[in-house]
Amino acid sequence: IYKQFSPDFFDLIVIDECHRGSASEDSAWREILDYFSSATHIGLTATPKETKEISSITYFGDPVYSYSLKQGIEDGFLAPYKVIRIDIDRDLQGWRPSAGQVDKRGQLIEDRIYNQNDMDRTLVLEKRTELVAKKITEFLTATDPFAKTIVFCDDIDHAERMRQALVNLNPERVKENRKYVMRITGDEQEGKAELDNFINPEERYPVIATTSKLMTTGVDAQTCKLVVLDQHIKSMTEFKQMIGRGTRINEDYDKYWFTIMDFKKATELFADEAFDGPPIVIYEPGVDDPPVPPVEPPMPPGVESPVPPEPPGFPPGPEDVRAKYFVGDVEVQVIAERVQYYGPEGRLITESLKDYTRKAVRKDYSTLDQFLKRWTSAERKAAVIKELEEHGLLLEALANEVNKDCDAFDLICHVAFDQPALTRRERADQVKKRNYFTKYGEQARKVLEALLEKYADTGIENIDDIKILTLDPFSKMGTASELVSAF
Repeated sequence: IYKQFSPDFFDLIVIDECHRGSASEDSAWREILDYFSSATHIGLTATPKETKEISSITYFGDPVYSYSLKQGIEDGFLAPYKVIRIDIDRDLQGWRPSAGQVDKRGQLIEDRIYNQNDMDRTLVLEKRTELVAKKITEFLTATDPFAKTIVFCDDIDHAERMRQALVNLNPERVKENRKYVMRITGDEQEGKAELDNFINPEERYPVIATTSKLMTTGVDAQTCKLVVLDQHIKSMTEFKQMIGRGTRINEDYDKYWFTIMDFKKATELFADEAFDGPPIVIYEPGVDDPPVPPVEPPMPPGVESPVPPEPPGFPPGPEDVRAKYFVGDVEVQVIAERVQYYGPEGRLITESLKDYTRKAVRKDYSTLDQFLKRWTSAERKAAVIKELEEHGLLLEALANEVNKDCDAFDLICHVAFDQPALTRRERADQVKKRNYFTKYGEQARKVLEALLEKYADTGIENIDDIKILTLDPFSKMGTASELVSAF
C-alpha cells in the first residue's frame, strides 16, 4: 500500500513507541521507513530498546530531547510512588527437597537448593503464592479495596494461580462481582476482553488484574494505584514499562501517587545508574560493517545489556515452557518488610520516614522555638508547609504512618521535636475548654465555632483562606463581609 505514494511524498514521519518494530532491521516497519528515507524520521519512546538485534539509538541516533521520570514527577505530569519491599524466607534462605521427594504431580524433585530465582519458574511453593496474595489483600483492605491493581507474574500459569489465590482470599468481593479479580493474559479471551474496562476510570471492575507480559506496555491505566512485582525482572526496559503502568495521574479520581509492592527484589533496579539515564548501545558489527558503531556512548562499568537478547533469527514465541515442581506442604513466611518513599532528589529514601522527616525539618529549623516563630508569623500556614515540602517533607506519607487525624503542625512538632502527637479533634477540644471565644459577640462565636469544627474535620489548610466564609455553614450565617465585621 505504501508504494502507492512516491518516496519523497512525506517531509516528516513521527514514529510513536519506536522501540518496537521500527528499531528492528528486518521488520516491515523498517522497510517502510527506508522507502521514505528522504523524510525526517522522529522516534518517540519511553523505553529505548538496545539489544544485539534491535537498537533505537543505532537507527535514530542520540536522543535530541530526553525527559526523565524524575523530571516528570517534579513537574507534576507523573505520579510519585512509594515502594513496599517484602522478603520471603524461602526466597532468601532457599529450600532443598528431602532425598527422593516427589512433587504433587509425582515428579521426582531434583536434589539441589532452590532460591528466589527458581520461585514460580522451576519451583512452585503453593503457600508462597497464598502468602503473596494475602499481603496484597491486606494492603488493599487497609487502603482501598477497589484500587485498580496490576500483579505482574512470571508466566501465565503463575498469573492463574495468583488469580485463584486472590479469589480465595476475597470471597465477599468476588460474590459481589466475579470480575473483582481477573487474569488478563494473551491466551485468556475473557480476560483480554475486560482490559478496556480495567483501564476505564469509570468502570469499577475488574479491580485486580493478574498478568505476565500482556499489560507491560500500551496500557493506559490512569487509576492504577498498586503495581505488584512478583516477577523476576532483570531488564531495565521491562522494569520501566511495568512501573510506568502506575505513573499516570487522574485528578478526577484522586490518583496522584501509587504504590509498588515488590516480592522479588525487582525494585533494586531503582539504584541502577541506568534507571533514569540514557540507554546503552550494544553493537556487533557484521562482516562488512565498520568496527565502530554509528553512535558510541561510553559503557558504564559493570552495566550489561538492559534487555536480554533473543535468539537471533527466531520471532518472539509463546512463553518459555519450563519443567516445574509443585510443592504444597512447605511453610513460608515474611522475614522482612519495609516501606520506601520517592524523595525530592528522585531517589528512594532508605532510612525510616520519621528519621528522614526529622532531618528535613531541622535543616530549616534547628529548634522548636524557631519553627513556632515561623509558624505563628506566617499569614498562611500552607506557605510554611509548602516550603518544607519543597525541602523534602513528605506530609501525606507521614500522616499515613503516624496518624491521619493529626494536623500538619502536630505531625511536624511530634516527629521533628518530640512533642505529643495531638489529633485535630483533641486540639479543638482544648480550645473549647479554655473558653477563648467568650470575649466575642454571639455572631463571631458562631463563626469561630464553625471554623473550629472545620479544622477538626479537615485541617488548618482548609480554613486558611477567607473564601471559606462563602461556603456552608458560613454562607447561611451571612455574607463574608458581614461575618468579618462581627469581629
